[in-house]
This record gives sequence, C-alpha cells and structure tokens, in this order.
Amino acid sequence: MDAYAANVHPCFIAGRPEQGVGELVVHHPFDGTEVARCAVPGPEQIERAVASAAAVSTTLRTLPAHRRAAALDHVSAGIRERAEELAEIITAENGKPLRWAEAEVDRAVSTFRFAAEEARRFSGELQRLDTDPAATGRLAMIRRVSRGPVLGISPFNFPLNLVAHKVAPALAVGAPIIIKPAPRTPLACLLLGELLAETDLPAGAFSVLPVGNEETQALVKDARLPVVSFTGSGPVGWSILDTVPRKHVVLELGGNAAAVICADYPDLEHAAARIATFGNYQAGQSCIAVQRVIVDRAVADRFVPLLVESVRDLITGDPHDPLVEVGPVVDEAAAARIEEWITEAVDGGATLLTGGKRIGTSIEPTVLSDVDPSAKVWREEVFGPVLVVSVVDGVDAALDAVNDSPYGLQAGVFTRDLQTAFTASSRLDVGGVIIGDVPSYRADQMPYGGVKGSGVGREGLRSAMADLTEERVTVFTGIEL
Repeated sequence: MDAYAANVHPCFIAGRPEQGVGELVVHHPFDGTEVARCAVPGPEQIERAVASAAAVSTTLRTLPAHRRAAALDHVSAGIRERAEELAEIITAENGKPLRWAEAEVDRAVSTFRFAAEEARRFSGELQRLDTDPAATGRLAMIRRVSRGPVLGISPFNFPLNLVAHKVAPALAVGAPIIIKPAPRTPLACLLLGELLAETDLPAGAFSVLPVGNEETQALVKDARLPVVSFTGSGPVGWSILDTVPRKHVVLELGGNAAAVICADYPDLEHAAARIATFGNYQAGQSCIAVQRVIVDRAVADRFVPLLVESVRDLITGDPHDPLVEVGPVVDEAAAARIEEWITEAVDGGATLLTGGKRIGTSIEPTVLSDVDPSAKVWREEVFGPVLVVSVVDGVDAALDAVNDSPYGLQAGVFTRDLQTAFTASSRLDVGGVIIGDVPSYRADQMPYGGVKGSGVGREGLRSAMADLTEERVTVFTGIEL
C-alpha cells in the first residue's frame, strides 16, 4: 500500500481525472495509519459533473447496446486483472480481512459481467392490440428507457461491490451516474473510475465525487438528477425520500437478519459454523449478517453450545493476515457504540456466552442469550460481530419472532421440510428467504432489497435496470399481423 499512498488520487469529473480544492485522508481502521489521500472536488467541478450528466443523458440512452456492454466487459476484465491490488486497498481502507476483500473483488467482477450480459438483451416486448375490433391493425411496442441521470450514494462496508451495484446497472440502461463514495472508503471507487475512464463511454457518463454531507444534500436536491440510489443508514435514507418525494428514490437501509434453526434440520454443526462465520464475516458490518438466532427448543441444548464453540474458534486480528476471519469495525466510535449495546443487554438480564470485550476498533465476536426483546441488540441493527440467541417453541413461534422486527431484508431458515420452506416464504415479511442457509447469502444477479424499515426498490442487475427505467409505449397503426 505504500506506493498507492504516495500520491493524491484524483476524483473523476465527467469521466476525466482531476485534482480538487482539498484532500480527504483515508486511515486504516485497524491501526489508524494513513492509507492514502484523495482529491475533494470544489463547487465548479461538481457543477460540471452534474451539467455533463444532464447533457449526455439522451446520447447515452441511445448508445448502441454493444458499446455499453463492451464498456462494462472492460471494467469486469480490469477488476480481474487488478484483483490483488483492489483487495489490498479494500482491506486497508475498510479493515475487512483480506479473504473477504478478495471475495468482494470476485463478486464485483461478476457484477459488471452480469450487467454487460443484461445490457445486450434488455429489450422490451410487443403486444397485440387487435384483441378488440376497434384496434384492428394496431401493435404496441413496449420498451424501458432510462429515467435520467442517477445519483448513487454508497456505504463503507462494501466499498467496491456496492458501488458496482449502482454503476453497472445505470450504465447498462444508458443512465449517466454520479457516484458519491463513503468518505471513509473512497479508494476502491476511485480505482473503478480509472477503469471506466479507459472505456469509450461519452464524457459525462460517469463522475466520482468524494464530497461531504453538505455537497451531497445539494446533489440530492438537484433537479437534473431525477434518480437517487442510496445504501446506508435508515435515518439518512428516509430523510432523502422526505426531501425529494417527487424523485425516484431507491433505498437499501439495512436490517437485523434472523436465522431460524428448525427441529428437523439434521446437521446442527454445519448450521452453527455457517451462522458463526456469517454473523462475523465483515465484523458483522453487512446488512444481511446474521444477528438474531432463533432456535427451536427441541434442539437448543445441542445447537447453542455448538454455536458458541464455532464463534470462539474464529480467528481475529490484523485483517491483512490471510488467516484472520474477523477484523475491526470501521472506527472507534462504532466499536464503542457496539460495546455499549452489549453492556446494556447484559445489564438488562442477558447472558454473555462468549466475547463482549473491545480493544480499540476491534470487538470480540460475541454471543448473547436471554436478551430482553426491547434491547437494542435485538431490535436495532448492531452492525457488529454480535449474535443474539432466542429459544422458541415450534416453527410458528419462530416465524413470528423473525417478523417481530422493524426491518425486513433477508432471513435464513435451516430446514429440510418442504412445507416449512413454503410456509416461511409466504409468511416472512422480508425481501428474501434463504432456505437451508444463512440470510447472508446473496447472488449478485438476483433481486435484492427489503420491506418495512429495510428500504424500497431492488438491486440485482436486471431488477435494478428495471428500477432505473420506465416503460415507454409506441403504437403502430395499419399493421397486418
């Protein structure tokens, strides 16, 4: 990382690298060392980015599909070629263990590849209108067209792949995008800008603006950016929707994902290992990291010790160590908050089964039981390496417990019973139900998003492309079918 930290990395204004009016310093979450500096654009540069996006909107929308797809293929290949460098950058700016950074890079390769594939086949449909005599000779062509330039606001926890999920579908449908990375983690996004700048996309098709909250609020309100796609905290997301109710707003606002262990599930050791891993795999900083573990009483005596043992076996420490599975959270303020929530739960009667200690930005992987349902570790999104165990009687009680949440992103149900699987799919108020595994499973091409406090809209390449476009109907008259 020393070479990467040597220079001030440019922002991208209408597809071109530029230095800014200030600098943003990025620090390593694990030890606080300086990782790199990047340029912060000024008002004139921000205005040029927005004006260029608006000016190029029609051109990009009508750009042949093969050119949009070729640009996306180029980015996918570029990420693959620079995979080792990108993984090191993600670990340095985010603090996630190198093994998970490498997995994120692999996913970003696929995300852009999927977008290129969808760009080539995203067409529309024909509809006969001569089903009534008055419409004889008429045929409707229904296609989806870009709603216009997109403002994409991305979080710190997946600094490459969640940026990819905003950039790739926008460019696939011909929508210019201005991406605003999280201020803690702009570096992977800026490297993505380098790859995009190598394509033949027209000027204004993309900009990367590492700006602060005040500038972001102005971008949200700018009428030239009719679509806002935000991933992050609930209060910020809902305030965006309240601020611009007439814009098309996509929100992914997190959750407190539950995993249900049913009495019929035969391999409790496997379930415990999966939950331990995916409750802690980004130090719990994933919207679908396991947080609540809901166990049927019939198997609780066997399952809970296995879970505690699996959590204790996780390797913690310096995230650059390839053996480490759990690294730090993003900063000391986040670590202190998580520690306070654990203490609050224990003071309220919870049993600390393992973990609970904090050293700087690192939280020991933690398992709690007997937690009051009103405690923050149960009701809110911890966004840290904390698992909360609840024991219930039967499937119905378990599904009710999952739904007893202000969030509804994804849930996992460990069962081999087909009827239980269908019942869970029908009754759970979440955007996705994962049968036989943790709620943390996500394939980047599938629809992804939540209900209730988890947001509105869907990601996943084709789903996001539909979300960023609207139907346009063209009726042909005097056609013999």
